[in-house]
Amino acid sequence: MIDVCLLGCGGMMPLPDRRLTALLIRVSGKMVLLDCGEGTQVGLQLAGWGLSSLEAVCFTHYHADHIAGLPGLLATLGNSGKKTPLCLYGPPGLFSVMRGLSVLVPPLPFETYLVEGPDSRKGTIRIGEAKLSSIPADHTAPCFSYRLQLDRAGKFDEKRALKQEIPQCLWKRLQKGESIQWNGRRIESQMVLGPRRKGLKLCYCTDTRPTEEFLRFCRASDLLICEGMYGQEEKRPDAIRKKHMTFSEAAALARDSGSKELWLTHYSPSIKDPFVFLDLARDIFPNAQAGEDLKKKTLFFA
Repeated sequence: MIDVCLLGCGGMMPLPDRRLTALLIRVSGKMVLLDCGEGTQVGLQLAGWGLSSLEAVCFTHYHADHIAGLPGLLATLGNSGKKTPLCLYGPPGLFSVMRGLSVLVPPLPFETYLVEGPDSRKGTIRIGEAKLSSIPADHTAPCFSYRLQLDRAGKFDEKRALKQEIPQCLWKRLQKGESIQWNGRRIESQMVLGPRRKGLKLCYCTDTRPTEEFLRFCRASDLLICEGMYGQEEKRPDAIRKKHMTFSEAAALARDSGSKELWLTHYSPSIKDPFVFLDLARDIFPNAQAGEDLKKKTLFFA
């Protein structure tokens, strides 16, 4: 399963009742934070998932509403006694951004590892048992969109295991996909597993225009979390000029990608109540929801 908590859903500037962009994901007891806008520390405390299992922070880009909360978060992690490394991922520019932000942060008791630009697209980032990958977005600055996938192995076949005289003490490891050497014999997981079953897919994008590449990237998502910077259709020229999306454009992405559910996020400060415009999205994609700070969901295997 995948636990999801939208810590903040605002764009550009925080409002009294809306923090800036940040998404917290938990898989297999490990957590990753996507974006870290101002006020993210508060959202993390209110989410109640703790801090110790945070393994990585991944940035879509380096505009202040997506990264200004990082210095405070790093200091808080240090004060909380974190000792394990923290990985930071993002598009080109991460090293220079971190050099600037480092003057605001005291020496930390844990290592930080930076993975910048194209390197973060080589293979995948592991978060627990899940894989996190990225593609470029279409924004006014270098920007990434992210996808978290949790694969699911085939069903364990006890009859095949017994027929091949595989000891029962090995079954759990084989079910996890391991290959095992046992008494001079190599036992592969596929010897006892059926066809791979459907896993889970979560996609996240902010600050971008709709693209064909992202449409393919998020196809058949169980949950698509996508920016809706503007609600009104008359704002579409602004969305095009500033490289953002409207509610209806996000809904069209969800529909055309075959996603199951859409959460809108990253609202303009001019949108005081996103529910006023929600029908504009639901007319296109009925399972569209307005994101709110601390909105949570657990994605389960079917």
